[in-house]
Amino acid sequence: MKPRARILVFVAVLAGAGGLTALANPNLFYTLITEEVDGAVLTAPEAHEAAVGGQITLIDIRRPDEWARTGSGEGAHRLDLRRDDFVDVLLEISGGETAAPVALICARGVRSARLANRLIAAGFTNIIDVPEGMLGSAAGPGWIARGLPLNMDMPSDS
Repeated sequence: MKPRARILVFVAVLAGAGGLTALANPNLFYTLITEEVDGAVLTAPEAHEAAVGGQITLIDIRRPDEWARTGSGEGAHRLDLRRDDFVDVLLEISGGETAAPVALICARGVRSARLANRLIAAGFTNIIDVPEGMLGSAAGPGWIARGLPLNMDMPSDS
């Protein structure tokens, strides 16, 4: 076998092993694709306590179909990440201040980490990530598995 062919076989085997590992442990997969957050982080219980206590504005940035399937965390505003006017609505929800403490939660911490970094780069100064998300990640078991209260009402802020 030619050296180049050996390298291609090795890469294919390595990629296949990585894929199997990711399938066997989805949290590892999400860890590999999740960005490091430049801002603060909270666990799901800390985010819940701070949201219902009025210390933060908690934003569930998932899609409406995800909210319909699982509900959102008690105290969370639902704001679909894909909205063209996301920043404007976020500012409206948070009282118009880029320094207001805003925590972001998604399913497993991937989208919230990326969005947190983008919002920080855009001038928001108090963005907080909830990296375990609603469904769990390497950061923790997630809102639902922790048995934290859910709001099952149909999306309104979307």
